[in-house]
Amino acid sequence: MEFSQFIEVLKKQLMDESFLTGTISQPRLRSNDIQRIKLKKLEIQNELAIQFEYQLEHTMYHKNLSFEEAKDELSQQLEHFRQVHFDHTTHASQAQISKKFKVLYKTTQHATPKEANFSHNRKKQYILSEEVIHPFLVELGVQTKEGKIRAAKHAKFKQINRFIEMVEDTFPHLPTDRPIRIIDFGSGKSYLTFALYYYLVEIKKRDVQITGLDLKKEVIEHCEMIARKLNYEQLHFQIGDISDYEEETVDMVITLHACDVATDLALARAVHWGAKVIMSVPCCQHELFNQLHAPSLDVLTKHGILKERFSALATDAIRAQLLQLVGYDAQLLEFVDLEHTPKNILIRAYATNAKIADQDYEDYQQFKQLLQAEPFLEKELKKFGRL
Repeated sequence: MEFSQFIEVLKKQLMDESFLTGTISQPRLRSNDIQRIKLKKLEIQNELAIQFEYQLEHTMYHKNLSFEEAKDELSQQLEHFRQVHFDHTTHASQAQISKKFKVLYKTTQHATPKEANFSHNRKKQYILSEEVIHPFLVELGVQTKEGKIRAAKHAKFKQINRFIEMVEDTFPHLPTDRPIRIIDFGSGKSYLTFALYYYLVEIKKRDVQITGLDLKKEVIEHCEMIARKLNYEQLHFQIGDISDYEEETVDMVITLHACDVATDLALARAVHWGAKVIMSVPCCQHELFNQLHAPSLDVLTKHGILKERFSALATDAIRAQLLQLVGYDAQLLEFVDLEHTPKNILIRAYATNAKIADQDYEDYQQFKQLLQAEPFLEKELKKFGRL
């Protein structure tokens, strides 16, 4: 489908009385401030409107637009993104826009029609509804047997839903002709591992094989027991170290709060396997803090707390740039996790095998020289022959 034709199709869908919500994602340029746009139909003072929610790296804002204004805004914004999803009462539509603005478009009918509720003050709708009993959440203590989210676990419930939102954008990069192979390094208590399996298998009806790895025997045994109790046949947990785990085919690698260079070990291993998708939330980054020697930054780094924060941000910038240099489209997103820190960065990377510009390599070298750093991830990637 031609791009101009696609815009007209979406405008008509936006005006259709069956339209409910939409998501525009995957920015064409890493420099794009807006990471994602969510649309939903609202009733405000007895008039229907379309709310645009603009999600930036560290904040978001809303606009409530008339239908005519919404059509104009939709046309302008679509030029900057590569993926669109619209949901209606009876069906959903999905589109992927290529670099040359060719559109791959398809629709899927809902098994049962969805109810339209346009009240502006309605309760927030999560992908995993609060109104439904999710067996894995009950087993993990997030939800009671009666289906109520425990007060102490509501932040965890929000985190799980946020993670699933991020996973949704990875679908176009995952295989459809065979089981999706996923490795979760440092799976810990595995809230998100169970959520990922439940979402992909029970809700999306995808064929997956997930392995959770951790060094703590008691945690692995507990998670394996829960997986068997839930009859999650293709979800397994085992004791394993990131540095010596071997696998032939991997589509997605997840690493959440792997400490310091353990994150780099996981990233390098994912690149070595040619993983289509990488999702990583780093933790307690010390490597660059101990290496950092940049006199021109002394005004900042003489303050310990600022040096620590700068080192963490610079470390993730280096990781993203290195992933780009080995053929990945790397994005840095905000990931809320109240158990560890009020705000975390999630690195989400897609394998593209795109040709790397010489300027990207030069930018990396200049930044590394400024900091007098020898990044561990660079050494690991060279060890696998990827740099």
